[in-house]
Amino acid sequence: MKLPPDAADSEGPNLTPVIDVVFLLLIFFLVATQYNQEEREVDITLPEVAEAQPLSMTSEIIVNITDDGKYKVATKEYSEAELSSLLSQAKKNNPHQTMLIRGDGESNLKFAVRVMGMCNKVEMEYRIAALQER
Repeated sequence: MKLPPDAADSEGPNLTPVIDVVFLLLIFFLVATQYNQEEREVDITLPEVAEAQPLSMTSEIIVNITDDGKYKVATKEYSEAELSSLLSQAKKNNPHQTMLIRGDGESNLKFAVRVMGMCNKVEMEYRIAALQER
């Protein structure tokens, strides 16, 4: 004779596989945590930084070339030698430093080319923008 199913057996889904997976994940995380703790116990001395600044906070250097061929950075006028020195020092301080070269519409191209050559000499990336008075 066939017996009717118990009411307790037919209520809700079978949670046995879910419980098995939860226990397996618990064991996995316990084992992984133990390895992480062993890595922290390695005796090392971390390096100290005397002077540092975040690279993302460093803005690009903007060199303005006036119509008469003068170089200006942050409203200060530089000669070619001073500008070259400034670029090499900036590149030494930050290897990812970039430059924007802005030339007046009336300036000769040779001044912008000289600044590009200085950038190439210190291996600094640069962009070029031309300004024209209206």
